[in-house]
Formats: sequence, C-alpha cells, structure tokens
Amino acid sequence: MTSPVVTRFAPSPTGYLHIGGARTALFNWLYARGRGGRFLLRIEDTDRARSTPEATAAILRGLAWLGLDCDGEPVSQFARSARHAEVAQQMLASGHAYKCFAPPAEIEAFREAARADGRSTLYQSPWRDADPASHPDAPYAIRLKAPRAGETVIDDRVQGRVTFRNDQLDDMICLRSDGTPTYMLAVVVDDHDMGVTHVIRGDDHLNNAARQAQVYRAMGWAEPVWAHIPLIHGPDGKKLSKRHGAVGLEEYQAMGYPAAGMRNYLARLGWSHGDDEIFSDAEAQAWFDLDGIGRAPARLDFKKLDHVCGAQIARAADADLLTELEAFLAATGAPPLSATQRDLLLRAMPCLKERAKTFPDLLDKAHFVMGARPFTPDEKAAKALDPVSRGILKELTPHLQNASWTREALEAVVAQVAEAHGVGLGKLAAPLRAALSGRAVSPSVFDMMLVIGRDDTLARLTDATA
Repeated sequence: MTSPVVTRFAPSPTGYLHIGGARTALFNWLYARGRGGRFLLRIEDTDRARSTPEATAAILRGLAWLGLDCDGEPVSQFARSARHAEVAQQMLASGHAYKCFAPPAEIEAFREAARADGRSTLYQSPWRDADPASHPDAPYAIRLKAPRAGETVIDDRVQGRVTFRNDQLDDMICLRSDGTPTYMLAVVVDDHDMGVTHVIRGDDHLNNAARQAQVYRAMGWAEPVWAHIPLIHGPDGKKLSKRHGAVGLEEYQAMGYPAAGMRNYLARLGWSHGDDEIFSDAEAQAWFDLDGIGRAPARLDFKKLDHVCGAQIARAADADLLTELEAFLAATGAPPLSATQRDLLLRAMPCLKERAKTFPDLLDKAHFVMGARPFTPDEKAAKALDPVSRGILKELTPHLQNASWTREALEAVVAQVAEAHGVGLGKLAAPLRAALSGRAVSPSVFDMMLVIGRDDTLARLTDATA
C-alpha cells in the first residue's frame, strides 16, 4: 500500500511572496489535491535577523488570495530548533557526524587563501577523524561525516538523474557552535517529521538536495521524491527581477488580476497538458503531474496572462466576480460599493465580463453604473453629441417612454428613429452611448438600457439633450 501524498510549501519570511514562490506553492497544492493528499505550509524562519512577522503575514495573505488552502496550521521552523539539535546529536552518537573545533575565523582564512591561490575553497576539517581524547574543552560545531569517495545520486522527476561527486561536497555543518541548527539540517528533519513524500521546489535548490540526501541516508530515513522545477525568467530570458515589472504576488492582486486567472496562468508557466490553455481548478488538479513539467526556464508573458485572465473572468459566475471585485477594492483602499452599485453591477456583470482582463478593466466598462448623473462626456463622447445628434435623441426619448422594455423592442424603436432620419443604427448608437455612459466606448447601448432601466435611461437622455 502506497503512503498518501504529502507536499509542502516552505517560504522564508524575509520579504514579499515572489511570483516564482507562488507557482511553487501552486504546483505542490495541485499535486496533493489531485491525489487526495495533504498540502502543508512551513515558514522557514530560522534566519532571525531577516525574518519578520510582516513578511509572514504577507505570505499568508498571498496564499489566501490565490486560493491555496493548506492542511493544518502553518509550522514554524524556528520553533522546532530543539528537534533539529536532537537529530544532530543522534548522528553524532551513531558516528555519522563529528565535532569540529575549528573556529569560523580559521575556516574563512583558509578560504581566502585558497581563492587567492586559485585553489578549491572546499574545507576539510582536521577534526573529522581526530581521537576524541584530543578534543579540547572548547565550543564546537557538529558536522556531517559525508562520504568522501563515490557519488551522491539524485533521481529527480524533472531534472532526471543528477550525479554529484562526493569529493566535491564538504562536511556540512548541522549544528553551529552556539547550538543553533543550520537550514540544511532543519529542512530534512522537518520534511521527515511532517511526512513529506514529494519535495517540489525551484531548481536553485538542486545542489542542496545532494547534501540533504546524505542526511536522510545517515539517519536511515526514506527519501522523498525530488522534483526541482526551473525558475521563471523575464520575457528577455534573464532571471526575473523588478526591471521586468511586478514580481511580488500582491502586486498582481493590486493590479486587479483574478485569482482563478493567476492560478490558470501560473499552472501553465512551465507545465503543460497537451494544448490545453484555459482550464478549471478541478481540471488542473486532475491533470497536473510532474511528468508535464519542462526543464527549460519558463518566461513570464504579460499578454498571455491578460488572455488567460480575460478567459477566466468571462467564464466566472457573476456573484463570484462581484465578491472578488469587492475584495480587490478593499485590498487597494478604494471605497466600498454601495448597495445600489452592488445591485447594478450584478445585473450588468454579463455584459461587463465579456472582454475584461482585469478588475480595473471591468470597472472601467462599468462606468455607466458606477458613475452618477449627470454624466460628463469625455472628449470623444462629446463630439458624438453634436446638435443634430442631440436633436435625434430628443425625438427618440418619447418613443422609448412607451416602448416595451425588452431588447427586441428597444432595438426596433431605435432602428425606426434612425431610419426616419436616414442614418444607420450604428450612427445613432454613438450619441446614444455618449448620453448613457459619457464614454465613446462602453458595453452595448441596449445592454446598458436594460441594466439601468427605463427611468434612468430617459433621465440620462434628458440630461444630454438639455
């Protein structure tokens, strides 16, 4: 019987949640959820000088916005330091680790001299095989007694078989001389104790896997499945940075991208399922597999992000979009919607979401329900409201007053008035749009009329023709 899948996301709370980290979290979430497994969150806060509660809160906010729920409470790595030290002592007792009394200044002096001479900076402690009787009464670090000969092999589900020469790996420090555990040891102990079966993370950790695998083997623990995914690059093929635009997840929320669109886009950023581009969470969970992850770095493409987000907005339920729109307004410090605005937006949503790629797009299209009378036309709209056009609109008003308020009836009335003046329906639509929204670009005039109703339509026409 195979053990249930357990994945984890283990960010360091030293800054914002990077979009690359968000994709790593997503891949772990998809893999676990698609197999009925567990997705765990561990905050790797052992770097006390750089870790902040604010960064931890930002990570939790980002994951919540993206919709990646974890199982159980987040684990603090720092809070488990006693357990990490316990494992270091166990390896010491079993002969898989040793006491190193070399002071840090001595080690750094060796490395500086090696760099100056062009030699390897790999430090080999003279205390590795020292007789315990020769040990001084002084502070010491606990180092892993790593194999010196042969190779350490990582069978990676993404990178394939990766081989490391053991004579190129040092005896890593597991416990510092002040008694604090190192990150490299803590990761292995935490993953083992949390029952993690699959370590899915960025390929910048691939070298770490060799040293961490040696800890697993020294302790006699089963290794997880390794899967090191390529990093995200900018459109120019270089490592993603601020010069490419937004790199923090919260920046994307602030720009108004929908969470479903971000999940869809990030899932496709380095992973594929045939030619499928737009898919639901359920489909992504069912399809996602490590075999679908490519080895080449993925490239961030804002045009494709816009396309995917637009498709997800178009297929979303109207009420869900309204809820997320309100969350976007709150996150950006915008005023909340009034009850009237909520009602009108919900009624207008079918005609707003057709071509919107972000929530600012959607709000811009919703100007006709978000704004207040009298609408001041923008420059292009004002040109459409010339004296002749205003005259036609004034004539149209009483016809609308008596019309049945259905799309077919409204189209018939507007077409009849346009024909009487020898103009096409499109020619009359421009001033009508300007009167109803104050904009030259808006949803269909008939959609707007149906959303705002007879009374408001007539009032806006009166405002524009006064």
